Amino acid sequence: MKWTVDTEAGEISRQADGGAETVPLYSTEGFEELSKLWLKVGWNQKHVYTFSWLGRPIIQLPEDMIRVQEVLHRVQPDVILECGVAHGGSLVYYASLCRLLGRGRVVGIDVEIRPHNREAIEAHPLAELITLVEGSSVEPETVAAAAAEIRDGERVLVILDSKHTRAHVRAELEAYAPLVSVDSYAIVMDGIMRLVADTPRGDDAWADDNPISAVEDFVAEHPEFVVEQPEWAFNESGLRSNVTHWPRGYLRRIR
Repeated sequence: MKWTVDTEAGEISRQADGGAETVPLYSTEGFEELSKLWLKVGWNQKHVYTFSWLGRPIIQLPEDMIRVQEVLHRVQPDVILECGVAHGGSLVYYASLCRLLGRGRVVGIDVEIRPHNREAIEAHPLAELITLVEGSSVEPETVAAAAAEIRDGERVLVILDSKHTRAHVRAELEAYAPLVSVDSYAIVMDGIMRLVADTPRGDDAWADDNPISAVEDFVAEHPEFVVEQPEWAFNESGLRSNVTHWPRGYLRRIR
């Protein structure tokens, strides 16, 4: 794919095998095209590896974290269950939102929680709102241990951010989506792999082996979930879609 940005003419063109398309640079469509290019370059340069939250590295796009905050404010979950711990920055972020909302706690699951990360998370001022479960996220024993942290009647939101292969994400969806409350979400991260497959740090296999493919497989067999971008709580622009590492990542449970 080839992008051409002409600031004098005020146009941006994208050329691919299917032909070329030119849109006004200063338009919603122009912004969306520039955003795709920015996301590809930023991903390749490890832009998301430059942020922290309350002292812990958080390997996420800041815009995604603001958008998920909007969702958490609306859903008001009692339990946020996240597969994928890494340095614990996301767990701390969600815990801080729970503290601000006066409601909720976080359960983090990972196949390996490294000792220095566990120590830092457990020593954090928000540790009382975080429970760690170590084990493969798709093993029945691990799923059962995570589910045991949910009390009857609690509103649950699930976030999947561990191994990003099509097969693993599909298995996680099968395991954890049943825990999601009606009108809450299973959020699947890093569908950007499909977009960045052709970058220097990418892999051609990602064009098919990615979280979006897992989501599409799952919703085809689970009509109780729909893929939708949550409505923005505030928008005085003509923009309409997230700048995100999580495209097609919000699965709302409708029944």
